[in-house]
Amino acid sequence: MKKIILIVCLLGLMSFELSAQEFKVITSVESIVPNGLGRSRIISALEDKDYKEFSSVQTDEDNTRNKSKRQEIRVKNFEETKLLNFYNIGGIRFQNIAANDAIITSKINTMIAEGWELAFVTSGVESEGGKGDGQGIFITRYIFKR
Repeated sequence: MKKIILIVCLLGLMSFELSAQEFKVITSVESIVPNGLGRSRIISALEDKDYKEFSSVQTDEDNTRNKSKRQEIRVKNFEETKLLNFYNIGGIRFQNIAANDAIITSKINTMIAEGWELAFVTSGVESEGGKGDGQGIFITRYIFKR
């Protein structure tokens, strides 16, 4: 009987351990600004934030922004890894893209070695798109879980 109770307790602890998950988002921002004028980086926050501290219910009567809360949202402790821009003065640089791929792969492999699993990847492009098209970024979010 004691063995059965012990086994049930161990199984209960194992199921609790499996259900608890942690997520982490790593973001790569790669410049698509012509002439190599942009900045490209991998960004990883080193501190946690509780979204509830910065959430409110908006109504028609009270629709104002609290600027002091915006300062509290900012993360001051983060890891920044330099990447190369997609463009230089000669145009698109495929070597830069390959170098960024190698650095991003290294970051992903490090996260996996630390016990994280790559769960989702999502990306998008922001570009002015107007005459001259002088601004733009390619952003990718890597969502890990453990």
